Amino acid sequence: MNLRTAAGYAVGDFGINLYFISVLTYLLYFYTDVMGISAAAAGGVFAVARFVDAVTDPLMGFIAERTRTRWGRMRPYLLFGAIPLALISILTFTVPDTDMAGKVTWAYTTYILFGLIYTVVTIPYATLTASLTQDYQARTKLSTYRIGCAFAGGFLVSVGTFPLVNLFADEAVGFQVLMLGFAVVATALLWVTFATTREVVTPKVEKISIKDSLLAIGRNPPLLVVIGIFSCGMLSFTVRQTTTAYFFIYNVGDPSLISWFFTLTLGCMLVGIWAVPSLAERFGKAGATRLGAYLTIVACIGFYMTPYDAITAIFFWGCLVALGGTPVAVLGWAMIPDTVEYAQLKHGVRADGAIYSTASFFQKLAKTLGGAGVAFALGFAGYVANAEQTPAALETIHILLTLVPVAIMLVLIVLTRIYSLNREQHAQIVSQLG
Repeated sequence: MNLRTAAGYAVGDFGINLYFISVLTYLLYFYTDVMGISAAAAGGVFAVARFVDAVTDPLMGFIAERTRTRWGRMRPYLLFGAIPLALISILTFTVPDTDMAGKVTWAYTTYILFGLIYTVVTIPYATLTASLTQDYQARTKLSTYRIGCAFAGGFLVSVGTFPLVNLFADEAVGFQVLMLGFAVVATALLWVTFATTREVVTPKVEKISIKDSLLAIGRNPPLLVVIGIFSCGMLSFTVRQTTTAYFFIYNVGDPSLISWFFTLTLGCMLVGIWAVPSLAERFGKAGATRLGAYLTIVACIGFYMTPYDAITAIFFWGCLVALGGTPVAVLGWAMIPDTVEYAQLKHGVRADGAIYSTASFFQKLAKTLGGAGVAFALGFAGYVANAEQTPAALETIHILLTLVPVAIMLVLIVLTRIYSLNREQHAQIVSQLG
């Protein structure tokens, strides 16, 4: 695989993460503190919209792997889906001129539509990894480039959102203009990915039945374990990203630190990501992921024990938590395509669309649980937007940011011990497939 293809594929995730991190990190805040929806109502929006988003993933996977066009199976969705995704992203961060019931209805409608269109674009995009190369280590490097660009996009959103929004007297206008800018950039980058990639790994069987796709998923033990690992990583990341703004606004009492915190923590991830291929080479993909989980646990405990006024220590532990989450963010995507060949050898079908969409379904389900869980936890603890919070609400925010990820990482560690599809086994599978 040449550098042009790898870079062209990777920049697409920069664009996708302008949307993904905006929604993951700031949409709950936008609903509660800008649009004025209660935390409980926002939790309902998150639960319904993200669940609908998740359940449509397998359907999109089945559609994508059965698509046959002169541009390939996956790439057409990047070309034709980019503009609809841009438009709905802008509308999702728009405050309608209506009463509270109308605002809640608007939130449900736009976020559900965002999830549906996001799925149409991102499932084929993710599946492209398996179509660009069959090489085990090349996939690790390709995923590293891709996640590096994803982190860069996330970095821009996390660091730049509040400074840019605050340029406007009205936060609602600021968010809408910001999303317009993100939409223009993301659309252009998705079209770059379309133009610079080619699907060189294609299925030999033209028609895949639903039964074949289900066999490739259900009788694929490595995939099921990877899905668990992937979901744990996303759940931990979602809870931390969603809670961070609340922590600095209410627990620390200094909203200006939010951008600085994201600058340093995501900067650490951008630097640390380039060590992931070496770690995977030495310890295997599962082993490298496990090392990251150990670091996350230690750092989260240190974070929890740190007083709110110890800003330097908060930033230190936050950087270590970010570094610990880096391997699973990269290697989850590098492990999934290996399970495609496993299923192809065992069941005689290359159901890459079904496999990726199933993994994405559970990842989004984890995101649903994380986002809605934070909203419901805040509501249960008595959170009131733009007001002094009760001790119970402050402690809930603190626990969500620090101790909840510890519990999640313990589960992830167990799963990495179970995973068995290493480089040697994968090489044998590819050799047998010819």
